[in-house]
Amino acid sequence: MLTDAFKRAVVILETIESKGYEAYFVGGCVRDFLLKRKIKDIDIASSAPPTVIQQLFDKVIPVGIDHGTVIVRYEGISYEITTFRQDGTYSDQRHPDDVTFISTIEEDLKRRDFTMNAIAMDKNGAMIDLFEGKSDLKKQIIRSVGDAKKRFKEDPLRIIRALRFSSQLGFSIETNTLAQMKQLNKEVETVAIERLTNEWTKLFQGTFVQHSIAYVIDIEIDQYMPIFKENRSLLQNLPHPLTPFHSFADVIAFFHYLDPSIHIQTWAKEWKCSNEIKNKAINLYDALIYYEENGVDNLLVYRLQQAYFRPFLQLLKVIWKDTESTLTLLQNKKECLAIQSRNELAIDGHDVMKMFPNKKRGQWMNRIIEQVEQEIVFNRLHNTKIAIKEWIRCHPPEIN
Repeated sequence: MLTDAFKRAVVILETIESKGYEAYFVGGCVRDFLLKRKIKDIDIASSAPPTVIQQLFDKVIPVGIDHGTVIVRYEGISYEITTFRQDGTYSDQRHPDDVTFISTIEEDLKRRDFTMNAIAMDKNGAMIDLFEGKSDLKKQIIRSVGDAKKRFKEDPLRIIRALRFSSQLGFSIETNTLAQMKQLNKEVETVAIERLTNEWTKLFQGTFVQHSIAYVIDIEIDQYMPIFKENRSLLQNLPHPLTPFHSFADVIAFFHYLDPSIHIQTWAKEWKCSNEIKNKAINLYDALIYYEENGVDNLLVYRLQQAYFRPFLQLLKVIWKDTESTLTLLQNKKECLAIQSRNELAIDGHDVMKMFPNKKRGQWMNRIIEQVEQEIVFNRLHNTKIAIKEWIRCHPPEIN
């Protein structure tokens, strides 16, 4: 029986079929449906060319129209629809140089990566399973569709995708598929780093990340990955058990803690991460270092952004086996703080300057404000102008 997500999408298939074309649910949504996992995005394959899809629906985004792919927006939900196709050669080992639109779903399924992703389902829930994908799902096996070597040569990112699926699902990789992954591991050097980062992020987020890392080491794919290729011991000496990470920022903070000689800026640059990822990694790493000396106290939760509490706790479990620190503990400490940010201080830099009119602006101002912050956060000082100015007079700044 179809789930609600599919039931909402049936109208898309029926609209296409009403014009004499075929349409099926395909890929990850069918796989996750069979595994009784939460379905994120619903992808559709159809014999209708993109021009017809554009005529049938009001809101159509031509994201990859040259390769037969458009996104239909319907009732606030996005559906990726791709015309049945055969792929030509892959000169860039990412996109086919040319595609040929075809009329049958059977031919379309032959070009897909793994058997578990090569199952089509119609609007009634009937399956088209040419490559025993359902059987492989029951056996918990990741196996290439057809010739594994050809599939990986077409797009070497599929090697990392296999590792990512092993992390998310806990599946084993079929023997021949694994052998070809190892034989062609160097091919991943041709893949754009942004695509690698996306897949590795998902790999580290997987429930069975430890299982997947064992495969990474086995096929020696790390020797072609940024940072890891110069530091092979990073993956080989990981603590056990390894649990899922929340984002790539957590991964960077974790490995920087394991080897501080590899700077966070280097990680971010080599993996082409955003400033947001870099800054989150810095905040998490600073919190780890502070925790190492002081444990979980008021100043730690004050400095650590609340959005990072969960990943921080996960890192504590991995590195120190700390299961005592909880989200509730951090949240309660955060709520009880006298101030939540520097903006809430009763004084600012201008007030400090007025107290020392003969001093030039400099780092001493920031140091004195930081000291005031700490005193207030630890409830040793009231957050009032009078109390703060009196404390500063008793603790005059050292000015070089």
